[in-house]
Amino acid sequence: MAVLADSDTRWKWGALTARRLAPEPGSAHLTGYLLRGRATPTARQLGEVGVQADRLTEVTCAEFLAELERERYDVVVLALVGGAVAAVLHGARALWPEPGARPVFVTGYVGVVYEKLADGLLLRHGADLVLANSRHDAKRFRAVYEGVGADADAVVETALPFLDGAPYSPVGDRTHRVVFAVQPSVPQSRADRSYLLRRAAEHARLHPEREVLVKLRSRPGEHTTHLEELPYQRLAQRLPDGLPANCRLVYGNMGEVLDATDLLVTVSSTAALESLHRGIPTAVLTDLGVRETLGNHHFLGSGCLASWTQLDAGLLPKGDPDWLAAQGVAPALDPAAAPGPDTAGGDAYAAARARLSELSELSGRDRLPPIAPYYTQATAPGYLPGILARHHLGPDGRPSPGALRPDKEESRLRRRLRAHLREAARGAYRHGVQRVAPAIRRLGEL
Repeated sequence: MAVLADSDTRWKWGALTARRLAPEPGSAHLTGYLLRGRATPTARQLGEVGVQADRLTEVTCAEFLAELERERYDVVVLALVGGAVAAVLHGARALWPEPGARPVFVTGYVGVVYEKLADGLLLRHGADLVLANSRHDAKRFRAVYEGVGADADAVVETALPFLDGAPYSPVGDRTHRVVFAVQPSVPQSRADRSYLLRRAAEHARLHPEREVLVKLRSRPGEHTTHLEELPYQRLAQRLPDGLPANCRLVYGNMGEVLDATDLLVTVSSTAALESLHRGIPTAVLTDLGVRETLGNHHFLGSGCLASWTQLDAGLLPKGDPDWLAAQGVAPALDPAAAPGPDTAGGDAYAAARARLSELSELSGRDRLPPIAPYYTQATAPGYLPGILARHHLGPDGRPSPGALRPDKEESRLRRRLRAHLREAARGAYRHGVQRVAPAIRRLGEL
């Protein structure tokens, strides 16, 4: 199996999904590819995710398509933004324009889908399997495809592959550890992010017996799936009274952090689903309103909406069972069990594996149909060419002239120099996003 990912969180989703799709546990030989771009994960981020590949290579879209032509992969998991998925699918269609033996292409979403639903789904159309993380999502996905007259058979209900870990077992009758799981781009403004951090610090002061952890996604200068212009690390340095002794910033694997968590607090992070799956009290903040731009509207009916004021007063929200079931989140009640996507309600990946087996059999008999995306030069002539050009592909899905540079034309020194220049360019971009852009924005507000 091969996984192409463009960020740390998507690598986590893609690699774990590939393992869930393997016919036997541990049977998948996993080759990883990281799409070169602004969010390409660093070694530290990959280590924090904790999912290893047998081989991991950084590539462009054109280079990945060349790899597909050289290597024989049965399954390719595309853990990418919608535009990149569309580019790879059109490139693959150019490689295999007729029925035959080709990889089965799988894609999906890394977590809660609360924005750009139609746009993201239609860019992903054409993949052999489009995984939905819940019954709720599967229904929405099919409705979008059917609404434009596109084939919806590729949509298969599964579950988030990282819903695992030990069920919550409280120690005593009090809350010991509160974790505020922050997000890179929600909320966006300095005032809102400073407010949430200040309230976390105030909660720690009101409850000196509690440990309050602010769980960070990345270090300054690193990027994840979304841009983070105002890192909480820098906002913490500007708090008038600083952080109290029982409140600190932490990194690390979210699963390990949840192992000792008594209350998870967030605006709309997918970490809320991980927490609810374990049965941990989980609060989705309403302090800044319940708004589509924040993504917390996704949790309407969950029983988890709450404010810092209510949490200060001792509220411990509990998820609504019906809402959890619809979202593919089913906490195990037996503390001796280790819940995962294959517990509580059967094997969540059984249907996907069965469908994958059927498609692989067709491929083995040279009868797997060519990829048929909804977006083509006929349906989206003013949109698709720009998507493909962004990844240096022509309107026919083939690499543009100069997109591929034969290795024999470059010396080892030149390749190393190009790698250093790319890293320097990324550093300049990140500096611009996190330092220059906010400064210009503040000057514009004067």
